[in-house]
Amino acid sequence: MTHLANLISLTISEVVILATICLIAGVVRGFSGFALSALVMASAALIIPPIQLIPICWWLEMTASLFMFRSVWQEANRKIAVGLAIGSTLGMPFGLALTMAIATELSKLLALGVIIALAALQLARVRIPFSVRNWGLYGSGWVAGVVSGVAGVGGMVVALFILSQKAQPRQMRASLVLFLFLSSVTTIISLWYFGVMDQVAIKRGLVMALPAGLGVVLGKLLFMPKWEYLYKPFCLTLLIVLAITGIIRVILNT
Repeated sequence: MTHLANLISLTISEVVILATICLIAGVVRGFSGFALSALVMASAALIIPPIQLIPICWWLEMTASLFMFRSVWQEANRKIAVGLAIGSTLGMPFGLALTMAIATELSKLLALGVIIALAALQLARVRIPFSVRNWGLYGSGWVAGVVSGVAGVGGMVVALFILSQKAQPRQMRASLVLFLFLSSVTTIISLWYFGVMDQVAIKRGLVMALPAGLGVVLGKLLFMPKWEYLYKPFCLTLLIVLAITGIIRVILNT
């Protein structure tokens, strides 16, 4: 364990905590289709700065998407997922530039605040009047990219967009998972360009992909259609509680 901790430049306790967080976040992603990065960011931002968590979340999202890709390809709205992914690719550099330009403590507060706002909007089932054509589709993707660069939770913006389309729950879940996979493929360019995806980030991502992947498998096994309507409110409420707790701890420690 000591060798592993040294390899990824964390203490043993930090490795255990982060691995546990990734496992739980993977379970949530497995049965809900979203919230993996959001849970990791809301829970681990006090251990690792957001700018270092973002590339770790990239590995976690890619791992989860690979586990779930085959089962969602036929059900997803591929046109919408591709358009959103293109917009996200263009927005990611703006979010990363903002995160790197501000102080670490401020970036934590910003990331946690974004999570609370997006979770609250979804919990309240606010339908923002998006358009699936032209600016609405790509603009929503761009905002998701910016949010991904700030807090690694662009999927929550996309969830709001998909909610506004009034699609079937199964198609919404599949489209969100497909977007997360496509955006992970494209946004790696921005992570490399900004130097965020360095050797330490790669090692951390690969190590933490193991518990996250295990969590996704467990989450898929635990998924029961009859309880599907409860999964999202539970996850969103959990995110808000974790993020508020994180903000309080940041403020008390400053």
